[in-house]
Amino acid sequence: MTANQVALSYLVASVLFILSLRDLSGPTTARRGNLLGMIGMAIAVLTTFLLTHRIDLALGALVVGGLVGAVVAKRVEMTQMPELVAAMHSLVGLSAVLIAYAVVSDPTAFGMETPIPPGNRIELFIGTFVGAITFSGSIIAFGKLAGLGKYSRLFSSAPVVFKGQHIVNLLLALAMIGSGLMFWAATPATQWPPFIVMTAIAFVLGIMTIIPIGGADMPVVISMLNSYSGWAAAGIGFSLNNSMLIIAGSLVGSSGAILSYIMCKAMNRGFFSVILGGFGGETAAAAAGGGEQKQVKSGSPEDVAFLLTNADSVIIVPGYGLAVGRAQHATQELVEKLTHKGINVRYAIHPVAGRMPGHMNVLLAEAEVPYEQVLEMEDINSDFGSTDIAFVLGANDVVNPLAEQPGSPIYGMPILEAHKARTVIVNKRSMAAGYAGVDNPLFYMDKTMMVFGDAKKVVEEIVKAIE
Repeated sequence: MTANQVALSYLVASVLFILSLRDLSGPTTARRGNLLGMIGMAIAVLTTFLLTHRIDLALGALVVGGLVGAVVAKRVEMTQMPELVAAMHSLVGLSAVLIAYAVVSDPTAFGMETPIPPGNRIELFIGTFVGAITFSGSIIAFGKLAGLGKYSRLFSSAPVVFKGQHIVNLLLALAMIGSGLMFWAATPATQWPPFIVMTAIAFVLGIMTIIPIGGADMPVVISMLNSYSGWAAAGIGFSLNNSMLIIAGSLVGSSGAILSYIMCKAMNRGFFSVILGGFGGETAAAAAGGGEQKQVKSGSPEDVAFLLTNADSVIIVPGYGLAVGRAQHATQELVEKLTHKGINVRYAIHPVAGRMPGHMNVLLAEAEVPYEQVLEMEDINSDFGSTDIAFVLGANDVVNPLAEQPGSPIYGMPILEAHKARTVIVNKRSMAAGYAGVDNPLFYMDKTMMVFGDAKKVVEEIVKAIE
């Protein structure tokens, strides 16, 4: 391919990426946005493939990567998407590190001068340490989301904190920057020790910035790591003089940062606290998953059916339990029956319901829930006080009133105000605390009725009772 053809192909791919991001911002256009992104990536990969001098290696990488991706996509449940995203981010970060090491090992193979120019050294330094932080941080995030805390405390959903943690992180950051400066000033004969030390410190720093973050804040972390992976790719793109990597990486980095900012605002978190791994730890000591045994009022699916059919208005709050139980189809069947009886039924969606932005929206769209029935937190919170029944399906932290109490481990996190409804029905498998490890006083209120069991089975029994 000529230089003009390459530039044109990359330009088309870049335009498609931008259009994809635009369409992915809305539920009605998300499918088209996904398709545009896939086409853009196909053009970018094919163009890069035609530029390589080792067709055999490139083809092998495409085949292996495609097969792995296909198998994973087929096997992974929707409920496992957050940890899958974290795992994929780790691979992006690791690839940035490996490419940087390949460039330092043989600059001429990548069209770079020997010794490596100072400007390129800065690019390699940035791409490497951001990639290393992304890799190790994403591994920790994956472990937290996958529930690997039983194997190692590092993966605990509760924040892992210790005295002087921020000082340690600061010293590590300074040591990493110092090693990077030594690499920048080094000769080809002396460049490897500081480069390796810098990389190792970055790996450790990635772990240290994620372990103090509690489970309730992990969706923000996933978004931020997504941003990091984009900036790592962009940094390597500058080193390789690859415009496609620069553009795609910048788009991922900037969109991830914007999403993180929006989520931080929605969850009342400081943006820079997220970047520095500083939130969630200060209140960790106050977290309490268990305590004295409290009494709850429990009921049966038949009791729930009676209450629902005698209500005028119902708000359903779907949570992770609904996702695990794959209960979205049964829930929509229930909604249709209630609506047919003249009952006003709506869904209330928390920004991080399901541990990942948009997770719950996708599940409800899969069940063909009309978009007008699905309302975001800021649009429906004011309606709970005038609603007969709030039906909480597998949600926990996002409806926890402790978020409104100063000193609480989750204080400041905006919640769906289900506790303000006249009657609250909660479906859970057990009385176990939510992902944040904090007990929920909503479950012990006089107006709350607990219905224990798998979400899908319980909802199906409610539907039968209505019939």
